[in-house]
Amino acid sequence: MGVASQTESARARTVSLDRDDLELHEDRFFDPDPSIRSVARLLYEETRDLPLICPHGHVEPRMLAENQPFPEPTALIVIPDHYIFRMLYSRGIPLESLGVPSRDGTVVEQDPRKIWQLFAENFYLFRGTPSGVWLAHELHEVFGVRRRLSARTAQAIYDEIAEKLASPEFRPRALFERFNIEVLTTTDAATDTLDHHRAIRESGWKGTVLPAFRPDAVLRIATPAWNAEIEALATLHGSPIAEYEEFIVALEGRRAFFRSMGATSTDHGVVEPHTERLPIAIAEALFQKARIGRATPEDQRRFEAHMLMEMARMSVEDGLVMQIHAGSFRDHNDQVFTRFGMDKGADIPLATEYTRNLRALLNAYGNDPRLMLVLFTLDESTYARELAPLAGHYPALRLGPPWWFHDSPQGMTRFREATTETAGIYNTAGFNDDTRAFCSIPARHDLNRRLDANFLAGLVARHMVDVGDALEMARALAYDLVRETYRLEGVAGRGARGA
Repeated sequence: MGVASQTESARARTVSLDRDDLELHEDRFFDPDPSIRSVARLLYEETRDLPLICPHGHVEPRMLAENQPFPEPTALIVIPDHYIFRMLYSRGIPLESLGVPSRDGTVVEQDPRKIWQLFAENFYLFRGTPSGVWLAHELHEVFGVRRRLSARTAQAIYDEIAEKLASPEFRPRALFERFNIEVLTTTDAATDTLDHHRAIRESGWKGTVLPAFRPDAVLRIATPAWNAEIEALATLHGSPIAEYEEFIVALEGRRAFFRSMGATSTDHGVVEPHTERLPIAIAEALFQKARIGRATPEDQRRFEAHMLMEMARMSVEDGLVMQIHAGSFRDHNDQVFTRFGMDKGADIPLATEYTRNLRALLNAYGNDPRLMLVLFTLDESTYARELAPLAGHYPALRLGPPWWFHDSPQGMTRFREATTETAGIYNTAGFNDDTRAFCSIPARHDLNRRLDANFLAGLVARHMVDVGDALEMARALAYDLVRETYRLEGVAGRGARGA
């Protein structure tokens, strides 16, 4: 290559690296093969504008109850998002400098502009990650930003977003409607009063926000806070809980209250999905051992396994959809947990077994059409080996979409490739975004709809299904299956057929 050509090449690279324009290619995530890409475009166009069903996530209901303006860009986008600060921390950036609140009195950065600048200077770390994809979509589509986030553009973009957040069009309820969210479900402790949900219902606003019953804290009998949780449960129940059977009655009462507030689902986070039916005498003995503060981790393992059986029984009786999120080693980093508390990015996936662990529950309730059980995993190796065969047999079982570490372009594609042959698509639960980051919701749904369209286009190109089949399958994956799985028939649907 001559000197001139080398100079031209270097100049092209410099222009490429220096350009500030933020552009989202209309064919992003589609296969470069034109025979697949053209069908993917067609399928995506049929689903891109369908309403969003968000049946599982961690958006705070207070935000929608109060409908106050978001404070500023850093508090909205950076500080609450463990995807963001996990990556930055892995590169040696202290959580204190990112403004993550401490629980041990550690002083953290309070200047949102400094935090935003630090985030922007390190935004390159998110190249090729799902977080990078979501953030680019959020900046471009939600906030109308047309410049790449970088050290050079950081403050101008901060000002642009801050100005918009101050306008009525960017308040939480306005964004909820703009995002075309049909249903949003929060995740709420068994001892939550649901006051914010009540406030939403009584406000006259037409948005549909439902609670989900999550009893984890009252089932973990070996934790230091368990007795306090039981006292809180007793207060809401209206009578003391001195015995195991009173505990069961209290949980049934709380589930009934959640249902009265619109809940259609429960959620259970467990290290392993072990299920075991204990004799009542043993369950009582474990309960009493916990009441005097002597329960061991093994006691908790057995009690939780028994209570998953009880939760399934209750779901058969009251119709609440049961979700199990298994396989996360929580708070792996002791130092981060001690200083900053839970949900700070120090949770790591574990190898997880389902076939033996779930056999007791599935033999007891898996053939009962009244149960709907949705399974999520962080162990991808189980998709083809265990989960797809289980879901391809038991009528009560559905496979949840890729969760957390695998809610990514490659993870979503691997999920379809590993499960469709055995379980089909109709034994899966559609999509949910499982997010705390409210403004990323449309980005996550858009990514999934594009990747499902691309997967189905590949089936069309290989003549496994025709375009008509693929159109119906795309709609099912984007909208119909999640409404069916989470029993939202009674919730008015803007995307329903014929609407």
